[in-house]
Amino acid sequence: MSLTENFPSVDLSHKPTPLELLNNVSAEFDTNVWIKRDDCTGLAFGGNKSRQLEFYIGQALQQGADTLLTTGAVQSNHVRMTVAAARKMGLEVEVQLEHRVEREQPEYHQSGNPYLVKLMGAKIHYYPVGEDEAGADQALEDRAAEIAREGGKAYVIPLSNAHTPYGALGYVDGAEELIGQLNEMQIEPTRFIVPTGSASTHCGFLYGVRACGNHAPVHGVCVRRDAESQKQRVSTKLKAVTEVIGLEIDIPDNDIICDDSMLAPGYGLPGAATVEAIKYLARKEGILLDPTYSGKAFAVLLEMLKRGEFKPDEQLVFLHTGGAASLFAYPELVENA
Repeated sequence: MSLTENFPSVDLSHKPTPLELLNNVSAEFDTNVWIKRDDCTGLAFGGNKSRQLEFYIGQALQQGADTLLTTGAVQSNHVRMTVAAARKMGLEVEVQLEHRVEREQPEYHQSGNPYLVKLMGAKIHYYPVGEDEAGADQALEDRAAEIAREGGKAYVIPLSNAHTPYGALGYVDGAEELIGQLNEMQIEPTRFIVPTGSASTHCGFLYGVRACGNHAPVHGVCVRRDAESQKQRVSTKLKAVTEVIGLEIDIPDNDIICDDSMLAPGYGLPGAATVEAIKYLARKEGILLDPTYSGKAFAVLLEMLKRGEFKPDEQLVFLHTGGAASLFAYPELVENA
């Protein structure tokens, strides 16, 4: 029985997503590196957000909403997938793009995710501040009130930690799916590596893994905040998920791992090691990572592999959260290729 089966949800994803051995990477570093391909969820270039959106939209439809509202950075994967999900479910959709990343390159503002958002016909609003989650959420609530006065009913998919993280339920499910695959293949994981930003994926995944009785470390790689701030965010969201599901799982504070070694130079800005990791996996396995989330997470794993931290019999599992559409916004990655 799934922990989330009593919550309203819709089907947006191709599931189960593949679990594959990275043969060339594993051979190079003499250990076993697996990749959970949540870039293959199938919704408008795929990615982890479709699992989360299944529960948000389930709630929206249960409440009789006809419009989705959400917010994110210009190159937000979540925004792109929210628009795609709305179109799939026959809903109207309006998105708010925040000025979160200091990039003047025209490709960043015109290509990749914002291009796809425009292609799918979403109504776009702009929010001038990039680090004001409460303000960004309030702007959505203000727009929802306007839609109500116009005779519609909007459902707000929020950003801040002040709201119940129903999206995290998608990765409680995702963790259950992955543990089932590992058990079927008789693989005992020794470490999971996941990106951690809004923390919905991280906390849902950690809760789900522990609920399945697996105690391998879940190594969260920070993409937006320093390690201490992110750990507090994950802890807060974890408590909310526990309360929503109603099943207390023993997850002590030292079980929340947040690694900010690849955070610099900041959110949406890949450092040299992240660029190297993106190019490495593209050329080693033909798998595409993004500069904001999956690239930074794999960069941490790659550095650990280079330092020889793992034994030949270890089983490492990297969660690929997608985001390849945003690669087109970073032409400098291949300027000197």
